[in-house]
Amino acid sequence: MTLVSPTLRDEITANMRAAKARMWVRIKGGNRELTHYIAEVVLPVLTIGAYVILYKTLGLPPSLGAAVIIGGAMIAFWTNILWNMSAQWFWEKEMGNLEMYMVAPVSRMSVLLGMAMGGAINTSLRATGIILLGVFVFQVPFQVHDLLVAGLVFLLTVISLYGLGMVFASLYMLYGREAWHTNMLLQEPVFFLSGSYFPTIYVSVIPVWLQVTATLIPMTVGLDAIRRVTIQGQGLMAVWPHILALIAFIAILIPVARMALNYMENLGKREGRLTLRWQ
Repeated sequence: MTLVSPTLRDEITANMRAAKARMWVRIKGGNRELTHYIAEVVLPVLTIGAYVILYKTLGLPPSLGAAVIIGGAMIAFWTNILWNMSAQWFWEKEMGNLEMYMVAPVSRMSVLLGMAMGGAINTSLRATGIILLGVFVFQVPFQVHDLLVAGLVFLLTVISLYGLGMVFASLYMLYGREAWHTNMLLQEPVFFLSGSYFPTIYVSVIPVWLQVTATLIPMTVGLDAIRRVTIQGQGLMAVWPHILALIAFIAILIPVARMALNYMENLGKREGRLTLRWQ
């Protein structure tokens, strides 16, 4: 006796194949041009390197430069979520592909899952390049005593971030250039609130209400935990509150993304807003 009915098994298989196909397209499309990879790794290092040089000039500890390198690597994920995840349905509508996704016999969440997996793999390669350049060019120190905890924190951070990206993608489905403007609005404030360019030891100078607001962003919590594990050499006992917070983000964001996607899809079908007027 099988625990899963053939119909359900076929449905799960179809959705997993759709996610794999969408992931493969994103991986293949994002890495076929070597010049794009170089631009997305080398150019961000120039900005990050300016902060590292500034900290060295001020005579601050080298570990602060390492904090900036980690922050720059995580910025790559936030940028990918805004422009290659959140606004994806907007781009698909612009190109006339959105209706094909809507009539496909798979869940739209499987398409978003494929986008998330492909984007996470591509961005991980670029983030690794940024960290390696930071280590070998700027000689910033890292000390990782527990690779398992470091990997767990990183994985939970990425999943929670792409969960937030799924929520944004669902909300952006019916919007036009407002999606573009919202992405521009969310980019720099999150860089500041998450502490991407400054070490967390200076967070005490930020007002308490702003610190509380910053903790509502998964990147803030994940970035602080990653810095604790990779720079300060701390272990599970130091970051377990961060891990619980990231799990809570995932448990909340993924269901919210599904509900938002279903609501916006049904609303768009009723109002005829899933295609552009001239298509």
